[in-house]
Amino acid sequence: MKVMLVNGGPHKNGCVNVALEEVAKELNKENVETEIFWIGVKPIAGCIACKTCAKTGKCVFDDVVNEFVEKAKDADGFIFGSPVHYAGATGAITSFMDRVFYSAFQAGKGDRFLFKPAATVISARRAGTTATYDQLNKYFGITQMPIISSRYWNMVHGQTPEDVKKDEEGMQIMRILGRNMAYYLKCIEAGKEKGIVPPAQEPTNFTNFIK
Repeated sequence: MKVMLVNGGPHKNGCVNVALEEVAKELNKENVETEIFWIGVKPIAGCIACKTCAKTGKCVFDDVVNEFVEKAKDADGFIFGSPVHYAGATGAITSFMDRVFYSAFQAGKGDRFLFKPAATVISARRAGTTATYDQLNKYFGITQMPIISSRYWNMVHGQTPEDVKKDEEGMQIMRILGRNMAYYLKCIEAGKEKGIVPPAQEPTNFTNFIK
């Protein structure tokens, strides 16, 4: 079993990374392999709805998005982390996730995310955490991914990595999140061993309000 943890912050070893590493430690204790994937600081274009991905199998912008979607096929679960910028997710992680999920499903690679558990981790100095948490969880809710929670909303506080490490409740929330993710992955694995398969998919009905 493997979980990919995505660092959507501009600093590779910043506050978000501290939180993700705490989650990863617990996953590793449960014999779950982890990989922290940093989206970097190069510009990430937003989706332009060109639907090239449906024709070629990948996004027209050949960057970190295509790299991640390729890696996603080997993952059993995902955790996406973002700092708070102006009470919301960063522009980079928003563009990243818009294109990751849109291109994967348009290109027929939706099985890389479908029914796989996912979680969001948010880091902030002070406020904006719950709004960002709500924003990023919507990607999972529209793609039939079970959303994994902790004892509290998945967030840490601090202006520096050292501050985050002192957030005792936040660090505990991350550890519990790691154990909860491992638990659900093991439940899914046990279900597969018993022959339990995911529900059959219906063709999508698009209703645009104007018929």
